[in-house]
Amino acid sequence: MRTTDFDFALPPELIAQHPAPERSASRLLHLAADGPHDRRVRELPQLLRRGDLLVFNDTRVIKARLLGRKDSGGRVELLIERLIDDQRALAQLGASRLPAPGRRVVLDDGAGELRVEGRQDAFFELRLLRGGPWLALLERAGRLPLPPYIRHAPDAADDARYQTVFARTPGAVAAPTAGLHFDPALLAALDQAGIDRATLTLHVGAGTFQPVRVRQVEDHRMHAERYRIGPELVARIARARDHGGRVVAVGTTSVRALESAATAEGGIDAGEAETRIFITPGYRFRVVDALLTNFHLPQSTLMMLVCAFGGQQRLMDAYRHAVAQRYRFFSYGDAMLIEPPGAAES
Repeated sequence: MRTTDFDFALPPELIAQHPAPERSASRLLHLAADGPHDRRVRELPQLLRRGDLLVFNDTRVIKARLLGRKDSGGRVELLIERLIDDQRALAQLGASRLPAPGRRVVLDDGAGELRVEGRQDAFFELRLLRGGPWLALLERAGRLPLPPYIRHAPDAADDARYQTVFARTPGAVAAPTAGLHFDPALLAALDQAGIDRATLTLHVGAGTFQPVRVRQVEDHRMHAERYRIGPELVARIARARDHGGRVVAVGTTSVRALESAATAEGGIDAGEAETRIFITPGYRFRVVDALLTNFHLPQSTLMMLVCAFGGQQRLMDAYRHAVAQRYRFFSYGDAMLIEPPGAAES
């Protein structure tokens, strides 16, 4: 497969710069067996089935962007990719000259000081020397890492709306954006409709925004992300299966965690692990039966994942429909509910 097989024309004005006034008021493109239907996210209780299980990612976005100066005096920008422990982290560094191992960085306003320990591929391992632990430092001195296609500086509104209402476990540097559409009223309506829900944790990394730089899809190497699946989710999936319900992943991050933990029999294993799973057309899904997701970047790994789930030509046609109907794209944009080809109508 070629990377360009997953390209589409997107007018820049359709890239959402701010969220909808109400989370569940976003538009929803329902890609059902009989074609696309234009809906609203708040209609989900009518589109899903009693006994279905929604699986959410409860990761919480950390204020992962920091500014400082190298001990040589030059400016440096840090984007934390992953917290290893209270004192160590992996990060992307931006500077006119990247610091060598052993060099120090003093953060703006004296918020902290760190030392560059070494490199792991594109990331630098950093150790805090003062100002820690990491989570406290980031909350005190960091900035929310809005995606590169959102052009405004993060403000108080972003601090609230670039988190899901069920965010619990800090560690992500990008939001699981399909979950941004859920508010307490929608969750209550889903409960009343008999639709179950459970959570897992996958800490989304900055690699989710990295372009695919190879010509052939098979040559791409995925970034790694940590996930955790608890025994309660395993039991909820088994119960849904026993009662004829579907596993509906909320977001591609939930898909990646569920499919990474899948067993040959279609169940999942509880535990914590790292995944580099790269899902492209031809992949056989073992756990996920339906997918709620936002609209993704052209030629991205997430575009490849949704094409694998819903059928490549079918998804590309749906995206053209979304562009023609002026849907809003990417993190603050609208959503899709994708049922696989040949699925019965919900």
